Amino acid sequence: MAKKQKEMLLVGSKTKEALKGSGKTTFNVSSDALEALNERVYAMIEDAQKRCAENGRKTIRPYDC
Repeated sequence: MAKKQKEMLLVGSKTKEALKGSGKTTFNVSSDALEALNERVYAMIEDAQKRCAENGRKTIRPYDC
């Protein structure tokens, strides 16, 4: 069964621009790099939600992230 793709949380053009870098060292960005970063963002969000709940709060604070 195919894995359901999660909604993209990143702005593609802005993220690619940041990944490419500037100056003497620039990088190419593969087509699936944004998908991998999106998965990392979802994992970070889950972790922040868990820390918030463990501390008995309903408001996610910067230190949860």
